[in-house]
Amino acid sequence: MAKRVESASSINTFLQCNRKYYYQYIEKLPTKPSIHTVRGNIAHSTLEHFYALDVSSFTHYEKDFKVAIQKLFLEQWTAYKKELFSLQMPQKELERYFEETLMMLMNWCTHFLKEFKEKFSGSIEETFHTIKPITEAEYSSDLLSVRGFIDAIRSEGEEIHIIDYKTNATSDIKESIKLQLGIYSLLYQEKHAKTPDKVGVFFLKDKLYLLPVDQQLLQKAKDAIFIVHAQTTRTEKKEDYQKNITPLCKWRTGQCDFFAVCKPF
Repeated sequence: MAKRVESASSINTFLQCNRKYYYQYIEKLPTKPSIHTVRGNIAHSTLEHFYALDVSSFTHYEKDFKVAIQKLFLEQWTAYKKELFSLQMPQKELERYFEETLMMLMNWCTHFLKEFKEKFSGSIEETFHTIKPITEAEYSSDLLSVRGFIDAIRSEGEEIHIIDYKTNATSDIKESIKLQLGIYSLLYQEKHAKTPDKVGVFFLKDKLYLLPVDQQLLQKAKDAIFIVHAQTTRTEKKEDYQKNITPLCKWRTGQCDFFAVCKPF
């Protein structure tokens, strides 16, 4: 069988539970939308549009950027109205997520403004373009048979930093996140013949955390990609994709999207 084109998300799903991977990526059973996914998409879209702002009319950058990010967030929340409605959440709970997401973005904007002030050249437009990263860059590798979208690629002097935005409740760079960053590093390395110097996560509730790109990070990503391809090119039979029965199958407030069909217990 030909290699499937994987992503950091599909590889992490495989490592979490082979059977879940089978249902989602081979059988292609539908998954339910969640407020966390929709809210994450809204936050990412807001930041992407933020970096596309026309700042030529800005006169007081602190006020103007704060107003702009709030306006962009409102626009994106409205643009996702259909997805939010499909969640069928109580209005008060939805309002809580609205306020929480706005606070995350305002926190990010505070960090942005701190950097902007430090690097201010006297021209708002010039400074904005100087610190603006490459955003939502799509990378793919025929060699690795992997693809991904990188939230932000920043040049810091001679260094290249790859940044991912997260709306997670805690600022914990888990192994699944390290794997994602390792995969992005491999994709960048192949395309540009240069290994990024650092990778990191901006937890929107908190701040930016950076890690050095070392051989261990890259090798773990290569190993994970190999493991998935070794299995998926060998078989697509359900029984060859083992269940991993853990608390992630069912918990107090929810369950895996495939709990009913999987029947883990």
